[in-house]
Amino acid sequence: MTITETRRTTLPLVLLAGLLLIAFVMRAPFISVAPAIADIQAALDIDSATAGLFTTLPVICFGLATPLVLVLTRRSGINNSMHIALAVVLAGIVLRSAGGLGAALAGTVVIGLGITIANVVVPVIIGRDFAGRTTEVTGFYTAAMNLGAMTATTLGAPLAGWLTWRWALLTWALVVLLAALAWKRATPVTQESAPPEPTGVPSSKTPMNRRLVAGMVFCFAGQSFSYYGVTAWLPTLLADQQSLSATQAGGSASLFQMLALVSAFGLPWAIRRGLSSRAALLLVCTCWISLPLGLAFAPALWVLWSCLGGFAQGGGFTVIFSVVVARALNSDDARRMSATVQGVGYILGALGPIIVGAVHAATGSWVPPMLLVAGMIVVMAVGGSLGIGARPTGTAASR
Repeated sequence: MTITETRRTTLPLVLLAGLLLIAFVMRAPFISVAPAIADIQAALDIDSATAGLFTTLPVICFGLATPLVLVLTRRSGINNSMHIALAVVLAGIVLRSAGGLGAALAGTVVIGLGITIANVVVPVIIGRDFAGRTTEVTGFYTAAMNLGAMTATTLGAPLAGWLTWRWALLTWALVVLLAALAWKRATPVTQESAPPEPTGVPSSKTPMNRRLVAGMVFCFAGQSFSYYGVTAWLPTLLADQQSLSATQAGGSASLFQMLALVSAFGLPWAIRRGLSSRAALLLVCTCWISLPLGLAFAPALWVLWSCLGGFAQGGGFTVIFSVVVARALNSDDARRMSATVQGVGYILGALGPIIVGAVHAATGSWVPPMLLVAGMIVVMAVGGSLGIGARPTGTAASR
């Protein structure tokens, strides 16, 4: 077997394993806070608004720090940027559990900064090293990310009760270390730079398809607002409406994360067999909107709504970023498109938990905030449909 043949065999296995471990820790370190929030509030003597910062600050970082990530990736390269991302997340996890409120909030910001780097870098790696399989690998990436979130949601409260909240949150440092080792093993078989660009398509000067980017920005904003708004408050909503304990509500809410695995694998399979990206998006939005409307008007069927919404939230992420990767002309274009869509989308997504919580507090009901989430899903459907329908630029394929 030649070196080239060996590399073709090794690359997907080693690199995919590294990406899946990284994806596993790209949401769990801060989602794990929600099931243990009561213990954290008691230990740090803080109110609910301050406690909410532990889940909103990382998402704010996803939006505001994205321009800095573009500078980092240009100077350090894609592979080194991922090493930096994992080191920063690890440092943030340790800092968060090391002291009082100041250290906890500072560590949370550091975690957000590290994950922001990974958010931008992963789609570039998928487009660069998995050409021809971007939709499937994006689905694997989404599945692993939701598996991490599901694990954090399910085990958060039991671990906090057994180990105390500080040690429970610190356990994620071990998983990050494992992901860092996997990425170090994968790095030698990745391509640090993209293959030569087609003649006449200079990566640094190629304008992005503005209609595509604008549409996907609105689409991802609706997806992020809905996902983080529901993730932050679903355990509380279930406890209020169904009289579940904190542990039961956390475990029940994990259905919302678990069903994302179905769409993460199922939608790439369907798209590969002829389902258009627009049809996939509209299917996702139809399932998505059933969750807030169902919880508002038929809460007794919350298991069904959680399953449909979970399917949708995983599918939405998969469809959005498979389109971004597929329409990019080259690695630089993918990096800039990914940063733009995520930079704006995550800023609005960070407002989801805050606004949903504020509307609930003001009205004393879960119906108005759920209707607000439904409205953002409509924005997602319209923006995504318009963006996907944009005329391809240059030589990028339309999918």
